[in-house]
Amino acid sequence: MQLKLDGLDAHLRQAKAKGLAPLYVVHGDEHLLVLEAVDRLRQTAREAGFSERDVLVAERNFHWSQLVEAQQSMSLFGDRKIVELRIPSGKPGKEGGEALRAVAAQPSPDVVMLVTLPRLDFATSKSAWFQALEGAGVSIKVDSVDRIRLPAWVGERLALQQQRVEGGEPGRRALQFIADKVEGNLLAAHQEIQKLGLLYPPGELTFDQVHDAVLNVARYDVFKLSEAMLGSDVPRLVRMLEGLRGEGEATVLVLWALTEEIRVLSKVRQGIAAGKPAAVLMRELRVWGARERLVPQAAQRLTQGKLDAALAMAARLDRQVKGLHDLPPPGSAPLPAEPWDGLQQLALMIAR
Repeated sequence: MQLKLDGLDAHLRQAKAKGLAPLYVVHGDEHLLVLEAVDRLRQTAREAGFSERDVLVAERNFHWSQLVEAQQSMSLFGDRKIVELRIPSGKPGKEGGEALRAVAAQPSPDVVMLVTLPRLDFATSKSAWFQALEGAGVSIKVDSVDRIRLPAWVGERLALQQQRVEGGEPGRRALQFIADKVEGNLLAAHQEIQKLGLLYPPGELTFDQVHDAVLNVARYDVFKLSEAMLGSDVPRLVRMLEGLRGEGEATVLVLWALTEEIRVLSKVRQGIAAGKPAAVLMRELRVWGARERLVPQAAQRLTQGKLDAALAMAARLDRQVKGLHDLPPPGSAPLPAEPWDGLQQLALMIAR
């Protein structure tokens, strides 16, 4: 059974009357939301009498027989128990896959199993072991909070602690300010929202109160650059590049991330021109998440000539960041002396 995260509370209310499923799989990359979902499942299980807890982490050298033993062995005190299995890599391997299929095939009425996984790619979501888990219990997919929806998400979290921003433009600015300051970091956003709850009483928050309380806790992620570039969000793109530069990120890594995205755009552009559906191209190129929507849009608005020019500039920047002499084609302008300025020019070629 598949369940969306926003349907979990309703499912748990129903489970209090009818009983929990024997197995739950929570998967996604948004660590805060995964933790919260597992906490709610764990609390409901405890209220239902599952008082003991075994925690297993499937890392290197993990013995999968421990999982089968944990499910089949009775508690020393005869209590029902929760078995938590965490698979950080999302790849249990052949032995692990067989063990997961075995526990899915023989659920125990005295055990609730909670399996946590990172975001799954298409092939993993169709694997025999994952299909077995999903068929035996409940699968909960935890999607990332889209950057556009982040201010609204912050507002919803404030409401949970009986706080709200002032109405109109000042309130929208306050929510946007928090979203900008916690760029890509929901755990940090959660901490800042909790801090507002400690500093101020329930009720309305002004922009000045939010501004004075919220720290700059942005996590500038080089792999998030593509979302800003593909979505033509120039202010965010420039802000992230400046943040990465200030944090001392390696220029070669930033260049690699931008270049790989441009190569994907070029392949998509060529595929669309050849008549291939965008959905097929996304699967072939392993484009998931927010990029699955942004890449086809960007490929449609960019010409092949623009993409070829961007790749040529990336090749010149590659020589520059490695300390080699630039070899500009005839009639081309020289690169900026500072590589970070060149990286910004490259990103803006695609964003604009």
